[in-house]
Amino acid sequence: MEKKQGFLSALKEDIVRGLSPSRSRSNSPARPLSLMSTTLRGNKDNHHGGAHVVKPEPLMARSGTVRPVGEALSPLMEGPEPDRGKSGDPKWVGSVIGQWVKGQFCTSTNHRRSNLRLLLGIMGAPLAPIHVSSNDPLPHLSIKDTSIETSSAHYILQQYIAATGVQKLQSSIKNAYAMGKLKMIACEYETATRIVKSCNVSRGAESGWFVLWQMNPDMWYVELAVSGCKVHAGCNGNLVWRYTPWLGAHTAKGPVRPLRRALQGLDPRTTAIMFANARCIGEKNINGEDCFILKLCAGPRTLKARSEGPAEIIRHVLFGYFSQKTGLLVQMEDSHLTRVQSTGGDTVYWETTINTFLEDYHPVEGIVIAHSGHTVVTLFRFGEVAMNHTKTKMEETWTIEEDERGENAIHL
Repeated sequence: MEKKQGFLSALKEDIVRGLSPSRSRSNSPARPLSLMSTTLRGNKDNHHGGAHVVKPEPLMARSGTVRPVGEALSPLMEGPEPDRGKSGDPKWVGSVIGQWVKGQFCTSTNHRRSNLRLLLGIMGAPLAPIHVSSNDPLPHLSIKDTSIETSSAHYILQQYIAATGVQKLQSSIKNAYAMGKLKMIACEYETATRIVKSCNVSRGAESGWFVLWQMNPDMWYVELAVSGCKVHAGCNGNLVWRYTPWLGAHTAKGPVRPLRRALQGLDPRTTAIMFANARCIGEKNINGEDCFILKLCAGPRTLKARSEGPAEIIRHVLFGYFSQKTGLLVQMEDSHLTRVQSTGGDTVYWETTINTFLEDYHPVEGIVIAHSGHTVVTLFRFGEVAMNHTKTKMEETWTIEEDERGENAIHL
């Protein structure tokens, strides 16, 4: 336990000091490896008894140059990312999706890079709709001066808290991390006149891994590596940032929000706090299991704070499907709608729907965690012209791995 706490303490310093968004990333390969990369690769190399060899990352060259004091990062665009022309101005034309469609008829390196950009840009590190803090109290059942929809939601959350076991261990949880494997694929593209599907779903899937750390209060860091391309995102408690090889480092506008990936069965406490202001809107059968539906909406002030330039966020809604039998969260779906006003006067809407199914629940040190899941993402683009819409479908499967000692890779 002392060794584990020492590792997490060192990780905390690395994230807060060395991996904070005050560092810029350039094209220089001279930046030293992060603590996370060193730890993972070091453990793997030591297991085989060989020398520590670092392989080059052609899509992830970085430097450790510190930004001048007061220099701010560019804002992080959630949902579809703008393409930037020679002048650096964003152009919301969806050429990344177009490159993916063209790539179904070729096997070039450029196609694979555009495919990774599409997958990681949308599914890499999306955020929850609203701000919650790990220091917030767990929701409690209240029926006085409360609507039936809200009091029903509180009752459902009490069942969820009891089923996951977070109530009895909430005071002892200080930090946690999880490691897992994942596969991503952009599998379908649809227009008003045709549908293009991935040439080979099994061979076209991109494989990789992810590592997620969480430290109270409200600090987290996630790193995903898929086919040699890495995406980093983190929160130091005051702001959320993300780094991608094609856009560099960016910060998220608006209030600090949790990582959606942590809500996918890995952090029951934050999930319960997130749905504390939700309403119960009905029931639904999910894969043969009757579930209650909780609905949570981001408020107008939050949406306005998150909007940037020509992109206005109209709504962000989160649905949670809780099993009536077990009390556990079995499905989570959120819908994110953005309106983009182009310089020519045309208006384009982007609706991103992320639907995640959670499976394989079992306890880790007293807390019940989902150890696998399947996510389907639909990116729908439409505008004022009826026959000018497009729809792109992406999928991800993930599992939490076990370490070499036979224990789960989630440590509390």
